Amino acid sequence: MVEGVTSYLSPRLEVRGHSETGGYGVFAREPVEAGELLVVWSGRVVTPEQLAQFSPEMLRRSVQVEENLYLTSIYPDEPADYINHSCNPNAGMSGQIAVVAMRVIAPGEEVSIDYAMCDGTPYDEFDCQCGAPNCRRRVTGDDWSRPELWERYAGYFSPYLQRRIDRLKKSPAT
Repeated sequence: MVEGVTSYLSPRLEVRGHSETGGYGVFAREPVEAGELLVVWSGRVVTPEQLAQFSPEMLRRSVQVEENLYLTSIYPDEPADYINHSCNPNAGMSGQIAVVAMRVIAPGEEVSIDYAMCDGTPYDEFDCQCGAPNCRRRVTGDDWSRPELWERYAGYFSPYLQRRIDRLKKSPAT
């Protein structure tokens, strides 16, 4: 274990340079089975007021874990922080801080989640360049509210977003 690193990254995965973006990503070193635990994020929990003081780099290393609560990495090189977004992900949330494989992931394949599964506020919105055929072109804090994603990602939303979705499903149409 690297000194200071507190997140979990499955030994079946590795962080490496991303040839397409010039950044980094998490890639499968060997086959990963559907349902397998891939990542457990760690860090410190902060409020929206604290989050507003963060640099853009720190915002990219943060994830919303509850209404008005965010988890941000303590150390800059947490391996689990290199999970990138895709509008066609192969991994999803299991609780607030764990990521699991949604399907078999082949060796060499990048592990990705759709940030709609965990982010429900506009703290880290960006133009998407994932290249997926179903790319939304823009990732926003409101993407979780798209009904077409509810079915696609059923069982893979962060719990606080699932509660929001359940409330929307129960409310009468206006």
